[in-house]
Amino acid sequence: MLGTKLIRKSLTLLTAVAVWSAFSMIALAAPGDVMGEITVTGQVSVNGQAVVSNSTLTSGSTIVTGANSSAIVSLGKNGRVEILSDSSATLRFTDNSIVGMLTAGKVRVSNAAGVGTTITTRNATIIADAGQANVFGVDVGCGDEDRCAQTYVETTSGLVTLRNGSTDKQVAAGTDTTFGNPSQTGCKPCLRPGSAAPVATAGLGAGAIAAILLAAAGAVGAAVFLGSDNPTEVGGGAIIVSPSR
Repeated sequence: MLGTKLIRKSLTLLTAVAVWSAFSMIALAAPGDVMGEITVTGQVSVNGQAVVSNSTLTSGSTIVTGANSSAIVSLGKNGRVEILSDSSATLRFTDNSIVGMLTAGKVRVSNAAGVGTTITTRNATIIADAGQANVFGVDVGCGDEDRCAQTYVETTSGLVTLRNGSTDKQVAAGTDTTFGNPSQTGCKPCLRPGSAAPVATAGLGAGAIAAILLAAAGAVGAAVFLGSDNPTEVGGGAIIVSPSR
């Protein structure tokens, strides 16, 4: 079991290195520099320096956002990448590709059809279907150390593939998935946005569990009786990418 996990981690790392290296070679061969434009909210830094909105962003930059802060990197007709609060991401881009490395927090990515798009994390690689436009989110915010590393992927439109080693899992529009092992002691599980943490029932008797379920049912009944009209929103708003600038 340990050997299998080690092999998968090694394959994932090799895949990430291969993608990053191949992209670097393409970037060096590309004519001219491809630029992006960054729009910021709150405290955002690029390569360690604070930035303001409408600043130019070069390929290979690392963007870090503070609490209650965010940044949007616009790449013209190719798409855009939104870096949410408490996040750190390095972005590389060319005329027909977007490659990101997410080390903390969450990003939302939109890419136009024909633009190869890949996001790597500590334990997975997310590859968008280049044959169509895609909108998807990647979150590593709940895996703060290697043994707890998790990657949460949610696809709003299009199709992406979550790859770990030699294992691929397709994440179609309207679905989500998580890769990682949150069952270890001290690891916080990744949850779908807006969902509540699971109730711990280990060590509880049948009567206690029944009481918990009865209380939950009562709460739902009360909400229906009072006519609550405030549904919980799941995920963020979709970003639509135009095929032309």
